[in-house]
Amino acid sequence: MSDWVLDPLNRTFMQHAFGAIVLVGIICGVTGVFVTLRGLAFMGDALAHAIFPGVVIAFLLGGNFLIGALVAAILVSLGIGAVGQGGRLSNDTAIGVFFAGSFALGIALISAQRTYTRDLTSFLLGTILGVSRKDLLLTAAVGLVVLAAMLLFRRELTLVAFDRTFAQASGLNLWAYDQLFLVLLALTIVVSLQTVGNVLVLAMLVTPAATARLLTDRLATMTALSALLGAGSGVAGLYVSYHAGIASGASVVLVATALFALAYLFAPRTGIVTVRVRRRLHFPHPERNVFPAETA
Repeated sequence: MSDWVLDPLNRTFMQHAFGAIVLVGIICGVTGVFVTLRGLAFMGDALAHAIFPGVVIAFLLGGNFLIGALVAAILVSLGIGAVGQGGRLSNDTAIGVFFAGSFALGIALISAQRTYTRDLTSFLLGTILGVSRKDLLLTAAVGLVVLAAMLLFRRELTLVAFDRTFAQASGLNLWAYDQLFLVLLALTIVVSLQTVGNVLVLAMLVTPAATARLLTDRLATMTALSALLGAGSGVAGLYVSYHAGIASGASVVLVATALFALAYLFAPRTGIVTVRVRRRLHFPHPERNVFPAETA
């Protein structure tokens, strides 16, 4: 058993991979709470695809793809916010336009390269086992910015997420905070690309937060649980990937999905099995708290 646990830790590339997945799990877990509560899963998926041109251009120029993705992510998020706030088009429409157009541009650029199939596969599925020390430091730096901003503006972001009318009446600039959140979401997606890839990044944003939502009604507890579940799923998934010989990104997401299924079935208050057992035993349903009370 000790060899099963310690053997991966003796390898430098696995040490980098564990460090990266823990960072990404925490960052995605915290950001994912607001993605889940605001119903922005489609936005996360769209941004993950819309930054593709930045990745391709960075690859063609021989630069760091994380930096290329970062620039593209910020531009796309600001563009979506500007079009969506114009009033004539909904946010969903703006997301769809930028999603399709940007991804098509990336495909057009990379399809002209001879090795595009291999490189496209790496982008879609992630290359966490190839994370370098430089990539790890960049992920940590970007993650620190995201988490610090979330902490600094947590009250405003929470109020905007739950009651936009009251937030506006309180004098908050909804457009500014929407833009701030879009940029933070874009940064989170960028630092997750190399670990789980473009296809699976949405799962790391949504699944740990959804699992935490089934386990608690308190926002602070949900945020901490989501970060813990994200990091824990990442570590467990890497162990499974290493010993079973399956794709690391897919393994991480499958572990996170399994935890969600367990919570869905056996969560103390909301689990399907738990609720049925409580009804059979005639136990009262526990009291439920509401998030807005925490922000007062």
